[in-house]
Amino acid sequence: MKKIEAIIRPEKLTDTLKGLKSIGITGFTVSQAVGRGKQKETQGVYRGKNYKVTLRPKIKLEIVLSDYMVKQTIETIVTSAQTGEDGDGKIYVYPILEAYNIKTGEADLSIDDLVNPEG
Repeated sequence: MKKIEAIIRPEKLTDTLKGLKSIGITGFTVSQAVGRGKQKETQGVYRGKNYKVTLRPKIKLEIVLSDYMVKQTIETIVTSAQTGEDGDGKIYVYPILEAYNIKTGEADLSIDDLVNPEG
């Protein structure tokens, strides 16, 4: 199993979720986040005072899935979330060693219950 963590622009969330649904990904966690990469600072005005905007609103999307789905899922996120400009985000992939169902307290291997069409 792997965990994909994608940091994307908030305005690309709907497109990204539609793309994930189209490949059968229905389980995920979405969180609001703020961060900064290569995007430049901008100036803002609040109640007549100037301030620097250094952190941008982002969406963090977390998905745990079978190894065989990783490549297709990454391709789908990139296609759905990409604008071609700085600030499009990042995708990280982590190994998942174990998962547990809180309701039962037992090991949860249900993510790998899907049949791998590639064998």
